[in-house]
Amino acid sequence: MPVENVKKVASKNSNLMLRVAEGHFATSHSHINYYIDVTMQKTRLSEAKAVATALVSYYRANTVIDTILCLDGMQVVGTCVADELTRSNFMNINAHNTIYVITPEHTSGSQLLLRDNIAQAVRGKNVLILAASVTTGYTASSAIEAVKYYGGNVAGVSAIFATVDECMGYEVHSVFDPKDLGEYASYPAHQCPLCKQGKKIDALVNSFGYSKI
Repeated sequence: MPVENVKKVASKNSNLMLRVAEGHFATSHSHINYYIDVTMQKTRLSEAKAVATALVSYYRANTVIDTILCLDGMQVVGTCVADELTRSNFMNINAHNTIYVITPEHTSGSQLLLRDNIAQAVRGKNVLILAASVTTGYTASSAIEAVKYYGGNVAGVSAIFATVDECMGYEVHSVFDPKDLGEYASYPAHQCPLCKQGKKIDALVNSFGYSKI
């Protein structure tokens, strides 16, 4: 982690901890006072399964999901979500008798692109959008627009961490939210109070991790 003030935030699931560091960080869309490290949740199978178990509870009863669109390197979690839904007798309301787990490409303009061979997993399907985090909503909004463009229906939006309850009219479900951190804040770069106080940026951060400055 880029700063020494690292702490772990527990969820209701004993197998799942959120690792955060307090400081001054810059994303491509905002400045934030906490870096939220979801590397373990995305790459460690036991934690990915714990995330999946927590998120599936929102969709198990009456939501049809044919495809999981994974953003931010969430393919392991997406596969675990698909497995959970299958093992929970979810398939009896799924007309296609399977769940696709896919990830999009990004164009130079940050638009989401699905090749023809992948787009067929979205066209006419009910798509769950799965992200590592939903904060500004920029990436989630792009994903919603892409699903609609390729002829799919948005079944929901889920994330490990989210600061918003909805995005483009769709409810956002997450394992963690700002209430778990207490003092989490996100600012447009030109309105960042940390910058105005002269505090240097500790690191540049995105869904892949951080780069210290």
